[in-house]
Amino acid sequence: MVPDIVIIGAGAAGLSAAITLARAGVGVEILEARDRIGGRIYTVDDRQSNHAIELGAEFVHGLPPEIWLPAGQHHLKVTEVGGEPWCSVGGELLRCDFFPQAGKILDAMNDRGPDEAFLDFLSRRFPGASQAEAKQWATGYVSGFNAADPARVSVHWLVHSRTADEKIQGERAFRIAGGYRMLVHIFESELEKLNVPLNLATPVREIRWRPGAVRLLARTRNREIEFSSPRVLVTLPLGVLQARGPVGFDPRLPAEKQAALEKLAMGKVVRITLCFRERWWQEASRGPGSKRLGELGFLLSQQPVFPTWWTQMPDPLPVITGWSAALAAERLRGLGQSDIVRRATESLGALLGMDSSRIRSQLSATYYHDWSSDPFSCGAYSYVQAGGEGSQRLLGEPVANTLFFAGEATDMSGHNGTVHGAIASGQRAANEILSSM
Repeated sequence: MVPDIVIIGAGAAGLSAAITLARAGVGVEILEARDRIGGRIYTVDDRQSNHAIELGAEFVHGLPPEIWLPAGQHHLKVTEVGGEPWCSVGGELLRCDFFPQAGKILDAMNDRGPDEAFLDFLSRRFPGASQAEAKQWATGYVSGFNAADPARVSVHWLVHSRTADEKIQGERAFRIAGGYRMLVHIFESELEKLNVPLNLATPVREIRWRPGAVRLLARTRNREIEFSSPRVLVTLPLGVLQARGPVGFDPRLPAEKQAALEKLAMGKVVRITLCFRERWWQEASRGPGSKRLGELGFLLSQQPVFPTWWTQMPDPLPVITGWSAALAAERLRGLGQSDIVRRATESLGALLGMDSSRIRSQLSATYYHDWSSDPFSCGAYSYVQAGGEGSQRLLGEPVANTLFFAGEATDMSGHNGTVHGAIASGQRAANEILSSM
C-alpha cells in the first residue's frame, strides 16, 4: 500500500512530524539511514558508572514546550545544570568574571543596519586593542556555543537567536535523566501505537519527483529498494543536503533552494567524554587561594583544540566532557580515537596543571564522536552566514505541494541548532502537509 507521505529521516524533526500526521489519519512511512533512530540525539551507556553518555545533544536550553510538555506528561526527571564556572586566564584557574564584559559586547549587536559577520562587527564596533580580552571571550562563546566560524556567522542571526532564547529562559540549561534518548523513546512508543512503519539502515540515494508523485531509490544492506508516494518530507541534516553526493534530487531543487543552502553553514563539532574511576579533579587546587575544584561545572579556556569542558554537576560523577567546535574541531580533522584522546587529555592536563599520562592512567572509558565526519549528518548543527537572513524559511518552503522540508536548519523561530527547534520544524512541516491535502 502506497503511503500518503514518506518521511526521510528519523531524527527529532521526522519523528515529531510523523506523530502529528499519523494522529491526523495520514498514512506515513519513515526511512532512516542509520541503524537507530534519534539522528543527532545519540545516547549510550557507560557500564561502570551506570550513567547515560551523550554523544550528541545533551542540554535542554531553557523551557521550550516542545520538550517540557512531553517530559512532564511522561514524568521524565529533568535537572538543572549546576556547578561553578572556572576560566583559564594566563595559566591560572579563576572564577569566571568575563561574562559581564563579553555580554556587553554581545548586547551591542543589533539587526537595524546591514548584516555582517561577527568578526567584522567586532572590528567596526570595538576597533583596535580596546577590550581585547572581552572580545576574545565573546568570540570564543560564538564559536563554542553556536559551533560557528566567527568570520562567517551572521550578526542578524545571532541577534535573533539571542532574542528567541530570552523568551524561553534559554540562559538556563537542563539535562534529562537517562539522556535525550528518553524523549526519543516517547516518540518511538507513540509511533508503534500509531502503526507507523519505520525502515532503519535504509539510506535514500535519489529522490525522483514531479508534482504529485515521488519515487525514492534507497539501499538496504542487501539490495536496492524503491518507495513511492504522492509527497515526501525531507528532514536530512543541512550538511547532507549541501554535500549533494549522498542524496540526489531529480530534477534538481529550485534555484531559491540552492541559494538558501549556500547561505547556511553546518557547524563542526568533536566531543569527547572521559570516564574515570574517581573524581580526581576535586582534589586539584590552582589559582589564588588554592581553591578546590570539587564544585567544578564548566571549565572555559582559549585552548586550541578542546577549549571547553564540563562535568555532570549537580551529579558528582567521575565524568568530564570536552567540547571542540568550529575552528577548534577543524584542527582535529582526520584523527582517530587514540589521537583525539591524547589531544584531549593534553588539553585538560594543561588547564589543571597535571601530566596528561597521569590523567590517562585514571581513565575507565572514553566516548567520542566527530559529527563533521559522520556521513549521515556531515556536521553538528546549522547557523546562518552573513547576508543569509531568511534562508531557513526558503529552505523550509514546500515545492509543488510535493517536496516538504523540516529539520533544525529550517526552523524559523530562532532556535536553529536545538532539539526543540528540530521538533518545532517537524510540527510546522506536518501542518503544511495537512493543509496541502
